[in-house]
Amino acid sequence: MPQLLPDEAAERLVSTCRTTVGDNARSVTFFSRTDHEQLYLRDDLEQDADLMAFIGTERQDFAMASDGYSGTELGKYRYTLRVFENGYAIRVDGRDKGVLVTCDGMALRDFNHLASAVGSTLEEWEGED
Repeated sequence: MPQLLPDEAAERLVSTCRTTVGDNARSVTFFSRTDHEQLYLRDDLEQDADLMAFIGTERQDFAMASDGYSGTELGKYRYTLRVFENGYAIRVDGRDKGVLVTCDGMALRDFNHLASAVGSTLEEWEGED
């Protein structure tokens, strides 16, 4: 599978997530509208999990969230948080790419910090395009 991000960018994204949420980080996956790349997976998790369906759902929701909520009284869309029995998934979208981070339990403010840190990183990269 071809690399979507240069090694330095992938390391920075993983470092940003790990610094923000520490050992609560389970996985970090970078995705575009057509491809994805898992950048980090914690050692105690299944190393051969199939991400296609998971990322497919996020990709589909990617466009709906950006378009569907624009101009509402809720304000600018920030991130999507999904709650599961054994953890959480947070998706932060950029202009044409996104990051999906799975985590163990955390306080809501920690998700806000994570979304802000990842969003800032994506904005920097988009400015370089």
